[in-house]
Amino acid sequence: MDTRSSASAELTTEEKASLTSGENFWETKALDRVGVPSIYLTDGPHGVRKQTGGGDHLGIGDSVPATCFPPAVALGSTWDPDLLEAVGRALGDEAKSEGVGVLLGPGINIKRSPLCGRNFEYLSEDPILSGRLGAALVDGLQGRGVGASLKHFAANNQETDRLRVSADIDARPLHEIYLRGFRHVVEHAAPWTVMCSYNRINGVYASENRWLLTDVLRGEWGFDGLVVSDWGAVSNRVAALSAGLDLEMPSTNGVTDAQIVAAVESGALAQSALDTAAERVLALVEKVRSNLDPSADYDRDAHHALARDVAARSVVLLKNDGILPLDPTANTTIAVIGEFARTPRYQGAGSSQIVPTRLDNALDEIRTLAVGPEITFAPGYSLDESDSATNTLVDEAVSLAASADVAVVFLGLPAEDESEGFDREHLELPAAQTELLDAVLAANPRVVVVLSNGSVVRVSGWAGRVPAIVEGWLLGQAGGGAVADVLFGVVNPSGRLAETIPVRLEDTPAYLDFPGEAGHVRYGEGLFVGYRYHDSRDVAVSFPFGHGLSYTSFDYSAPAATRTAAGLEVALTVTNTGPRDGREVVQVYVGVPGSAVARPVRELKGFANVDIAAGASESVRIPIPFEDLAYFDAALSRWVVEGGDYRVWVGASSRDLRGEVVVTVEGDAPLPVLTAESTIGEWLAHPVGSEILGEALAQTAGSGVFDDPSLLRMAASMPLNRVAAFPGSPIGTEQLDALVRRAERPPRVMTDHARGGRS
Repeated sequence: MDTRSSASAELTTEEKASLTSGENFWETKALDRVGVPSIYLTDGPHGVRKQTGGGDHLGIGDSVPATCFPPAVALGSTWDPDLLEAVGRALGDEAKSEGVGVLLGPGINIKRSPLCGRNFEYLSEDPILSGRLGAALVDGLQGRGVGASLKHFAANNQETDRLRVSADIDARPLHEIYLRGFRHVVEHAAPWTVMCSYNRINGVYASENRWLLTDVLRGEWGFDGLVVSDWGAVSNRVAALSAGLDLEMPSTNGVTDAQIVAAVESGALAQSALDTAAERVLALVEKVRSNLDPSADYDRDAHHALARDVAARSVVLLKNDGILPLDPTANTTIAVIGEFARTPRYQGAGSSQIVPTRLDNALDEIRTLAVGPEITFAPGYSLDESDSATNTLVDEAVSLAASADVAVVFLGLPAEDESEGFDREHLELPAAQTELLDAVLAANPRVVVVLSNGSVVRVSGWAGRVPAIVEGWLLGQAGGGAVADVLFGVVNPSGRLAETIPVRLEDTPAYLDFPGEAGHVRYGEGLFVGYRYHDSRDVAVSFPFGHGLSYTSFDYSAPAATRTAAGLEVALTVTNTGPRDGREVVQVYVGVPGSAVARPVRELKGFANVDIAAGASESVRIPIPFEDLAYFDAALSRWVVEGGDYRVWVGASSRDLRGEVVVTVEGDAPLPVLTAESTIGEWLAHPVGSEILGEALAQTAGSGVFDDPSLLRMAASMPLNRVAAFPGSPIGTEQLDALVRRAERPPRVMTDHARGGRS
């Protein structure tokens, strides 16, 4: 039975209104009279957080055990859509086994500042990477018959004042940075739902933003699913429904349902708006109902093994002076230091907290793999800030380090330093930990640092003195085994940074604007987010975007770039020149020297994961669609592919560039409309306008400013109608009207191949 079609015609206004809000914290309303069941939505995105009680959004209550996969901060570092699709499939299987119809994730908001308290839930500082990985998660999840909820739409880039703050963003960065990843997921993976964010965008709440939810999401991108609110994100229910928000969560116990009914009855809300929202809810209910499987189950051991594989692929080897990998058979002593080795921090705090089916720690896993070495352990520091035994803990750690062949020191951020609900105040590790590191280095310089953190930390104070640094992020329930696998070379690390590690907080592009004041945060850095800023300004960084080392080495051939019907294709050969099988992440960056618009010096436009055996070579082809080459023209409110010579680099990070090629792209930018308000410079830069104005000026030779190149340059910023108003101007008011009429012709529209088939 099609629940949607059979029920919609029979519903009263009250019943339709009730469908568009929750029954309780996690379920939609059932309408038994017409056979409409409720469906269950629950938090993700890196595990199924189905609560056993009534529900609380911040994770205080208990939830059923589920596999805690690595959070997005780690998944982003895999740069591997296929791997994330496998995670999505596993999440779908677990959600189905619990009767969950929609899992709330993935989160793909841009890491605008490393201080955002929720960065551990987001994938990258780059929209191309976030969009590709987010689409893969959605494909995997929905391929198992469980809906995704793409979040948080949009510009949810801080926790400070998150329920009210207005993210004030210019048109180009809004489209090119903060909406681009969402657009890719919507157009390529068709999520069943999109979740609106709490914040305002340019003064309008996301939940009430018709431009965002209807004009862009549905009109431009073709989204045909359901828009759900973040839990408690609705300020004005009637305005939200009118703007395109279909489902308010959680329940308001009928209070806002009554507001909807009253608005329809008074004519303040169109009946058709309510009908449309109710239809979308019914469509989602039918999708979920048709995919339910009461007998569904999953293999917990297999999912734990997958979580370990994914966690190992997420680890980024930041630095290695040859000390890694450790030999698991050697007759040596390894001092493991740091409480995080024994008591792992494996996920972030807040609404995404998962109760794991099991939990590995690195210390036990190191002991399991170390057949030959003697493993000693000292906590070094306490996770309890009230502990007063710091000196004793440090002395014990130093003693073990001094007598060991190598010390592996686990450092990281405590849970209270980063969480949903508040932003970080700095990038520093706890002072007790850096003091411990200094003491250990003084006793034994052969040190490997393993980091546990949900967002980047400053390493510039000590990185130069440490032979090896392993960025372990938050790795989920199997992260302990994954770290051991990387340390001993069971896994050859292939993770790459999805965000820049700056030298200091003051070097980050949003530093002067984050987190705003008086209810507004100005995105003053514009397009120059993350590596776009650092590379364009040539600012020193500790480790650049895309960086990550391997236990082998790779050589790149000179790249070739060719034009295709869909865009560009970059081809090269990568050779594993080292002693081990490995995986290389080939990255393609593009710049447009001499562009007519402001652009970063280079931007990521494509990437590929390549497995290469020791001594072998692999051909790599990376497509770059026109839609990813386009910039957003704010004046024309459309995407434009600029014509000209494009500089294409291939490399292992945004700064480790191994080869480049220049390819000419035929642009299809529409011509701007010329008016009397257009400047002399705009008229002269326009292929039609310059001809028209040139003819007019030729008829008035000897007329002052137009005969003097330096004066003409100075006058280039003057609107033509102001010039016409000057006494003695060579262009009078009547002549100006004639010029504008001649210039009036419809702008050339972008061709289908340049916009990827969409407007």
